[in-house]
Amino acid sequence: MLLKLVPDNTNIKFVNYRKAAFALSLSMLVASVILFFTHGLNFGIDFKGGVLMEVKTEQTADLAAIRESVGSLGMGTPVVQEFGDPTDVLIRLEYQQDKSLEQIVEEVKATLDKTVEGEVSFRRTETVGPKVSGELIEDGVLSVTLAVLAVLVYIWFRFEWQFGLGAVIALIHDVCLTIGLFCFIEMEFNLSIIAAILTIVGYSLNDTVVVYDRVRENLRKYRKMDMLELLNLSLNETLSRTTMTSFTTLLALGALFYFGGENIHGFTAAMIWGIFVGTYSSIFIACPVLMWFEMRREPDNEIPEGMEVLPPEKG
Repeated sequence: MLLKLVPDNTNIKFVNYRKAAFALSLSMLVASVILFFTHGLNFGIDFKGGVLMEVKTEQTADLAAIRESVGSLGMGTPVVQEFGDPTDVLIRLEYQQDKSLEQIVEEVKATLDKTVEGEVSFRRTETVGPKVSGELIEDGVLSVTLAVLAVLVYIWFRFEWQFGLGAVIALIHDVCLTIGLFCFIEMEFNLSIIAAILTIVGYSLNDTVVVYDRVRENLRKYRKMDMLELLNLSLNETLSRTTMTSFTTLLALGALFYFGGENIHGFTAAMIWGIFVGTYSSIFIACPVLMWFEMRREPDNEIPEGMEVLPPEKG
């Protein structure tokens, strides 16, 4: 017997709390926009351009000494951070147009050999030019925009325009809050985060489609039921599936976050946040916004053959 996180036949009035949910989401969206324009994203080398080096030292790294030593090379102000173990150091330098990656690594290694006790090894080195980084920003924005537009078209054709608009509102909500989170926590924003955002769009859409499919079925089944009651009924009927999917996905993401290494921390952090906001938006945003529209009810002569038309439930 499968584990169930919620009992059958729940009767939670989700849509009744739509005003509070809308107010919460609106305040978080406004905060995300303010953070984006005032604080901004901590763009990684993918989007900002520059040189990235992952360095391993034998003893605990003295970040201040490394920063001063590398800064004396005349390559701009370096960003030196510890990640993972105290012996793991991440060094970022501004893009050097007149030097190759090999020359930069040799100069940094030479100065670190004088500053750091013990052997210094370079695990990873990479460089991205300013032109390439600008193109990556444009491509990232374009990919997310096209994904959202494709969702609108898909939902519109599968259901009706009201469902498509509701799904897009929920997806924009999820994307904006994810960007706002990265502005707030200052975690590096790179190409893997774009991949995570696109994955969040797909996950949230999947949740929303399941709920919308049940709403469409119930619109045919309960032709005289009040829309508020019908939406609450649809959410409760899909609640067990929604919670189980989110819970099992979070288990896998939690393992990746803690044991997957530093390189995928940003991706898994975005995905974990996306599971929460995606589940929240499917329940409290995508479904309640249907209250704004006049949903078409099936007339008597369009009721599918064999479909029983039940009276509205009481209570």
